[in-house]
Amino acid sequence: MVRLKKDYDTTRNSVYESQLRGDMKIIENELNKNATELYAHKNHEKAHSSKQIMHGLFTVANRIENVWARLTNLVLNHDGKDVKEVVDIRVATDASIHKTAKDRLDYEFAKIDKRFKREVHVDDFGAVPDGKTDSTEAFKKAFGKGRVRVKASAGVYIVRGIRIPSNSALIGQGKGITTFKLHEDAPASTILLTNKDHSGNKNIYVDGFSLDWNRDRQGGMRATGGIASSTLTFAKVHFGWVKNVQSINPGLHGFDFTAPSYNISGSNYTKDGCRYIWIENCEASGYGDDGITTHYSEYIFIDRCHCTNPSGKAHKEGTSNSNGIEIDDGSRNVWVNGSYTSGNIRGVEVKAHAEWPAAQNVHVSDHVSYRDVRSYDARHIGHHSASDPQSTTARDVSFTNCVSIEPVFNDMYKGLSPRALVVSAYHRVKVTNFTAIGNPSYDYKGNPVIAVQYKSRRVDINGLSVTGFKKASHDVRVFGGPQKADDVTISNFNIENSAPIGIGIGGRVYSVKLMAGNLIHSNGNIGVYSPNTQTMIVGVHAYGYNKAADLAKNTNKQMPSRLKGGLVAGSTSGHALSDSSAVIAATGSCKTKGPANSVLASRAGS
Repeated sequence: MVRLKKDYDTTRNSVYESQLRGDMKIIENELNKNATELYAHKNHEKAHSSKQIMHGLFTVANRIENVWARLTNLVLNHDGKDVKEVVDIRVATDASIHKTAKDRLDYEFAKIDKRFKREVHVDDFGAVPDGKTDSTEAFKKAFGKGRVRVKASAGVYIVRGIRIPSNSALIGQGKGITTFKLHEDAPASTILLTNKDHSGNKNIYVDGFSLDWNRDRQGGMRATGGIASSTLTFAKVHFGWVKNVQSINPGLHGFDFTAPSYNISGSNYTKDGCRYIWIENCEASGYGDDGITTHYSEYIFIDRCHCTNPSGKAHKEGTSNSNGIEIDDGSRNVWVNGSYTSGNIRGVEVKAHAEWPAAQNVHVSDHVSYRDVRSYDARHIGHHSASDPQSTTARDVSFTNCVSIEPVFNDMYKGLSPRALVVSAYHRVKVTNFTAIGNPSYDYKGNPVIAVQYKSRRVDINGLSVTGFKKASHDVRVFGGPQKADDVTISNFNIENSAPIGIGIGGRVYSVKLMAGNLIHSNGNIGVYSPNTQTMIVGVHAYGYNKAADLAKNTNKQMPSRLKGGLVAGSTSGHALSDSSAVIAATGSCKTKGPANSVLASRAGS
C-alpha cells in the first residue's frame, strides 16, 4: 500500500523539501511500476487467456474445452473403432499425444508459427544505445538460438561484434539513425557483423542501420588478413538479405559475401560460399580494401548501392587496389544493377588472382563510375603475358548501359593509368550502350580510354559513345603482340572530339570488325590505325582527322570499306569459293574458284 504525507511542514525549508521530494519519489516509482507491469502484461504470451475471461457461470476456456471434447467424441466414435494410421498420426514429433489428427496438425503449426514470429527488442535484454555502454551480451541474449526478429532503437550501440544465427533478422531504425559501433577494446581482426556459424547458416535478414568499424580505436587499426576486419561478412550463408545498411571505415571490406577461406581450389569451389544473397540500397565509404566484394559465392544480386572514397589502408602506401564493387575469386552468377562508385582505384572489377578461378557469368548494368581510376575492369591476374597459361575460367561478362565519367589518377595506386574500360584475359565479353565522358583539359598522359588486351577474345562492343579525352592516346585500343587480344567487334559507335587516334589496332591482330560508326574530330590525327590490312570496316565514317585511316602504313583520306573473305554482291545467286574472289552483278550460279578470280556482270552460270 502506498502512503503519502498529508501534512507538510508549512515553512519552506529543508524539512518541507525533503517531505515533498519523498512523496514525489513514491509517486514516480509507482507510475514506473505500473508502466512496466502494463508493458509486461501486453507482451506476455498468456495475457488475457481464455481462463481469465468469464462467460456466464463458466470461463471461456471451460466452454471451449467442453465443446471440443464433444466434437472429439463424435469423431473418434462415429463407427465404434479407430483406424490405426489415424491413431499413429496423433503422436507429434515431441512425443505428445493428441486426441485427433487435426489436433496434432494444429499443434505443429502453432510451434512453427511461434518460432518464426517471435519478435524482441534488444533494449529489453540490457542494450543501451548511448554510445558508451557495452551491449554485446544483450545482442547474444536477444538472438539466443535464432528464429527471432531483433529490433534496435535509434542511437549508437557499442559492441564487440554481433553474430546472427539462422532464421533471424536484425532491424534498425535507418541508416545514420541506428548505429552499431565497435568497442574501443575490440581486436583488429573483429568482424563487426557476421553470421554465427561460418560452417553454414541460412535465412538471415538485416535492414536499416549503420555499421561503424571504429578504425581509429586504440590509436588506429588495420586489416589483419583473411576474411577478418570487415564491417559485414556473410560466410557460407544461403539466402541472405542486406538492405539499407551503411558501412563506415572498415579495416578491410564494407560488405563481403564469401566462403570461410579465401584459399580454395578444386572443381567444386563454390560449395562453401554464399548462395542467394540480395544486397540492396547499401553504401560503403572509407574501406581499407573494397566496398562490396564476393568470393567463391554465387547467385549474388547487388542493387542500387553506393561505394565511395576508400581509405586504402589495408595495403602499403601507393599500392592499394581498393575497388568500389569487386567480384573476385571463384564467384559465379552475379548481377550488379543501378549502382554508383566514386574515388576508387577500380569502380567495378571482375577478376581473380592467378592461382584461383576467375569470376564468371557476371553482369553489370546501369552503373555510374565517377572519377574512379579505372571505371570498369575485367581481368584474370597471372594469365596476361605470352608465357602465362590461357585462363580457362575468365568467361561471360557483360556491361550494359554503363557510364564512365572523368576517370583520373589516384595516389592510392601510384602510376596506374586511368581508363574507362579494360578487358584482359576474358572471353565472351559483351559491352552494350557504353558511355565514356572525359575532361578535355585533364592530362591522361597518352594512355588509351578503352583497352582490350592480354589474350582477351570474343569481345563485342555494341553502342559506344566516347567524348572529351583530348589528352589520351586512343579512344579504343586493341593491343597486339605476343599476348594479343583478338576476335573483337566494335559496332554502332560515336567517337567525338576525343583522343588524337580514334581506334588503334595492334600488330598480329587479325580479326577485328568495325561496323556502323562515326569518328568526328576538330583536329584529330588518325581515325582508324592498324599495322596490317586484316581489319574489316563497313559503314564507318571519319571526319576532322589528318588521316581517316592508316592501314599497313598506307593513308586513306576517306574511310575505306573493307570486307574479308569471298564476296557476293548485287547478284541473285553465286559462290565466291576463294577468300580473294568476288561475284558481282551476276545472275545464275556463278562460281569463283581460285584467288584473284572475279565474275562481273555475267549471266547463266559462268
